[in-house]
Amino acid sequence: MYVVINGGGKVGSHLGNLLAAKGNDVAMIEKRPSVLEKLAVELPSRVLLIEGDGCNLTAQEEAGVEHADVFISVTGEDEQNLVACQLAKVRFRVRRVIGRVNSPANELIFNALGVEAVSATTIISHLIEKQLSAGDVLTHQILKKGRLVLVEIGVPEQNCPVCDKKIADLRLPLDTVLVAVARGNQVIVPKGDTTLECGDQVFAVTSIDNETELNQLFTGE
Repeated sequence: MYVVINGGGKVGSHLGNLLAAKGNDVAMIEKRPSVLEKLAVELPSRVLLIEGDGCNLTAQEEAGVEHADVFISVTGEDEQNLVACQLAKVRFRVRRVIGRVNSPANELIFNALGVEAVSATTIISHLIEKQLSAGDVLTHQILKKGRLVLVEIGVPEQNCPVCDKKIADLRLPLDTVLVAVARGNQVIVPKGDTTLECGDQVFAVTSIDNETELNQLFTGE
């Protein structure tokens, strides 16, 4: 996968390292020469570094945005992230564009224009709220513009309402899919006839609105 990142600050640098380490082809656009010098040391040599403004057509052309599978803008300015993402989406027809949103109030604007908005403030507040209210449910990821979540649920050792029951017999909330069951050192891809045991760790994708209901189903709390 070819990914172009606009913005070489801490977020961009970390993201570039992470994506490159997973075998992706990565290009980074950064307009500050001093930051580019630092990136040349921090990032793998195969990461393409482009000096320029990600809101500028020339910079995106030099980065090969027309060939990108994903374009991500993570500067500290919402306006720049939105403009850069729109340019990649409209001019170069990149199928997936993701923009960092520093002010949660701007999320609706990003989403309305077809840009996936990632707001650290919204994610952190959501995690805190869910950790306090959902007991044994641990949220790992927020997906698809914040409406789907990947959660981990600890099946209780005692008074377990789902133990020895087949997954097909569980009344799961709507829009919920069990994706994995961790049992000791074993990871199980669950099927309808998979039986849950006390102490299992269940991983599920569900709607944000269903987390509490899912927790009650598995833990009885």
